[in-house]
Amino acid sequence: MANQTPAPSAGLRETKKLETRQLISAHATRLFLAQGFERTTIAEIAAAARVAKKTVTNYFPRKEDLALDHQEEFATSLARAVDARRPGESALAALRRAFADSVASRDRIAGFSGRESARMIADSPTLSACVRGLHDQRARHLARSLAEATGTDADDITVRAAAELLGAAHRTLFHRVQELTLAGHPDERIARTLTAEAARVFDLLEPALADYATA
Repeated sequence: MANQTPAPSAGLRETKKLETRQLISAHATRLFLAQGFERTTIAEIAAAARVAKKTVTNYFPRKEDLALDHQEEFATSLARAVDARRPGESALAALRRAFADSVASRDRIAGFSGRESARMIADSPTLSACVRGLHDQRARHLARSLAEATGTDADDITVRAAAELLGAAHRTLFHRVQELTLAGHPDERIARTLTAEAARVFDLLEPALADYATA
């Protein structure tokens, strides 16, 4: 009986899949930055990565998934911050602290994506619409967490209003980071500016939400 080549282990297969995913993502990013998101095709990305078009779409069902590869993390970020609030800490206080941490670490979730990436998004109607949708998703996830925290229904008007107010604050700050990035300000200067400006934004919400959803 002829010798058979043993099947690769599950660990090896997963490693290979991760490498393929990273390869496709790297080539897509290079092409998007070089010629713009809208002008780049899946076929060009596949050719650059030397894989089939079907392989690209298996890993990334939509082209925007190649440009915005942290969508789930972004959409759930505010909800996760509320879920992780400390004893005696309100939702607003937890979100305020989490935002300060994200600015300190220059987190992409807060908008620190670099000038090239910010320009790519700003120049693309598709990506700009996708980012708007992600902000909407983030508010919906936040509403569910606030509902659980307060023992109310996610459709309750107070929960919905609180989620929209908190979501709008973060949307405003995200766009401020992008605006300063596109203007050419270095991350260190943007972080200093946002630290001061975020304090003003969150202070506006204190009278209404200072004790809301306290753990």
